Amino acid sequence: MELAGATVLLTGATGGLGRAIAAGLAERGARLVLSSRKGPELEALAAELPGEGHRALVSDLAEPDAALRLVADAGEIDVLVANAGLPASGRLEDMDRVRIERALRVNLEAPILMTHALLEPMRARGRGHFVYVSSLNGIAATARASLYSGTKFGLRGFALGLREDLRDTPLSASVVLPGLIREAGMFADSGVKAPAIGGTGTPRQVADAVVAAIERDRAEIAVAPLRQRAAARFAARWPELAGRLARATGAVRVADAVAANQTDKR
Repeated sequence: MELAGATVLLTGATGGLGRAIAAGLAERGARLVLSSRKGPELEALAAELPGEGHRALVSDLAEPDAALRLVADAGEIDVLVANAGLPASGRLEDMDRVRIERALRVNLEAPILMTHALLEPMRARGRGHFVYVSSLNGIAATARASLYSGTKFGLRGFALGLREDLRDTPLSASVVLPGLIREAGMFADSGVKAPAIGGTGTPRQVADAVVAAIERDRAEIAVAPLRQRAAARFAARWPELAGRLARATGAVRVADAVAANQTDKR
């Protein structure tokens, strides 16, 4: 569908990837309803984006019922870009129940509830698109990411299943799968150096993927160098062997470092 003139609800807008996605959508002529927990940053972002009519709505999707309140406050929406997420990295036994519930709510429950609330209004207007920002961890699980992978596997499965349910309707759904992203985003914020062998992607590439998913109705787009994408597909096919290789090559030590540096972001 065309983004020019469309109203897009973007969650997680003030994060590094969110800012890039917001810019990419605004450049295509979309009007944005920007959401995150950070009011002043949201207002500043809305003011600096190209185009007119952008709005800011403060919402903490980790709170019960926040997702439905956000949809109600947003009004008429043509596109949902569910980008908000929590790292949820580390061993499960190191997390308390509150942190587990927050991750499940933000990463998986909120996108599903918002979609449910938006489906019928979109059908009535005859157009709509849903984009879910998952992860390569939604294809292949890794050490110290059991909860995060669980939510991202779930989000990817929901997106692709929903897409099939929307066949022969004016609506559609897509999923975007970032790998290790430099400059901004969860991995970059951890401060851990990416393994040189795998390479990294950029926030702008994630934004371009979101735009392509909407305008070209792509089912799934992985945002990562070829080696990362190949490694994820390999791990999905042979998880036990991939786990052994990860331990042998030091990838698990990298995962430990990432988890340690993301403790305060869960």
